[in-house]
Amino acid sequence: MKFRRLLILCSLLLFLFNGLIIPSVDAQSKQFLYGDPLPDAPELSARGEYNVGVQTINLVNPGQVDILNSKEGKDPLYDRAITIEVWYPATVGEKVKTVVYDEVMGTANDSLRPLTPFTFNGRAYRDAQPMTGSKFPLVVVSHGYVGSRFLMTYLTENLASKGYIVAAIDHTDSTFKDANAFQSTLLNRPKDIRFVINEMEKIGAKGSKSMLEGLVDANNTALIGYSMGGYGVLNVGGAGYSDALAGFFTGMTGGSTSIAVNTANNEEYQQMSDDRIKAIVAFAPWGMERGVWDAEGLKGLKTPTFFVAGSQDDISGYEKGIKAIYEGAINADRFLLTYKNARHNVAPNPPPAEALAPGLHIDEYYRYAEPSWDSRKLNNVNQHFITAFLGLHLKNQDNTKYLDLQENSNEKDWTGFKPRSSTGMELLHVKL
Repeated sequence: MKFRRLLILCSLLLFLFNGLIIPSVDAQSKQFLYGDPLPDAPELSARGEYNVGVQTINLVNPGQVDILNSKEGKDPLYDRAITIEVWYPATVGEKVKTVVYDEVMGTANDSLRPLTPFTFNGRAYRDAQPMTGSKFPLVVVSHGYVGSRFLMTYLTENLASKGYIVAAIDHTDSTFKDANAFQSTLLNRPKDIRFVINEMEKIGAKGSKSMLEGLVDANNTALIGYSMGGYGVLNVGGAGYSDALAGFFTGMTGGSTSIAVNTANNEEYQQMSDDRIKAIVAFAPWGMERGVWDAEGLKGLKTPTFFVAGSQDDISGYEKGIKAIYEGAINADRFLLTYKNARHNVAPNPPPAEALAPGLHIDEYYRYAEPSWDSRKLNNVNQHFITAFLGLHLKNQDNTKYLDLQENSNEKDWTGFKPRSSTGMELLHVKL
């Protein structure tokens, strides 16, 4: 009897050892990474045919207004440093390893939320050789306030695997590591985006001696912005800011009028129209509820635009915020994808494991997480629709079946979604 009990106990321990306690090496290699498809991921969320390389590029934009040191309306100048991360289709050798991204939680100069370093794995290859032989459309990505160039790697890696060169900006004074007074973000967000488009065109030009020489099709550019990034990309795309914002900015800076260059009624701004930009994606764009745009300013947006929002957004607002921008952009072919009951975080990566630590400020978790949605699900749906939208406008792909859908996703399965998986969403479309 004792022997039988011992045999049962050993069998049980062997089962636990093999199946539960120590996963196999193969299981470890198949860990879920940001952007990987869930079982119910829609069709176009899948990674593309290319391996992906990634590199860091440090840029300097000379002679910019140093708004943080502006006094009595006098604006000194400085050389503005900007770091970008660039993902691209790549040729991968045997010894190249997938990337580990270095990131931080917290906010600079905030004693309640000190900077806490962490890392996470990606599926790109650091400094891999680019795929040559053809040019690839350019996508420029702008994060929120505060954020970083690594905030949406689920999307940046995914798009690069589908034949895009993707440049995500670290906006100086607006990242986790260097967050500073808000007037810098208000002024510099659209200026940084324009600068990076131009720099990526130079990097991709013949004779640049860059790794990406001859590969960047800047004449075929898309902009993606989240929150304050949405504020920026819409302005670069043609939605000039209001005189009310200019007045507010002048008041908060002690007299500086430097933001006027981005207002709708400014003649210099009216000459900034950029026909290289073929599509815009605006995740939860900030500003409408604060008077950033008026009807005349929104009329200037003529580039096809895909808006993404949560119906309960408590940062940018929904009915009087994001949806009001969508409704006011009367000269743009435009979509509005709404996640029902979602708040503001419809764009970023899922929360890192470190954000789940007990005792940590809950806002570190809610920097990423959505209260009513699985962030991985949001990521997959975003990948799907942005693939369809950018493919239509930058690659002339016939993706209309994925975009011309009935408004309410609860009434019928949307094309490209698995049965029963497309609930809780709305897609509006005004076609010009």
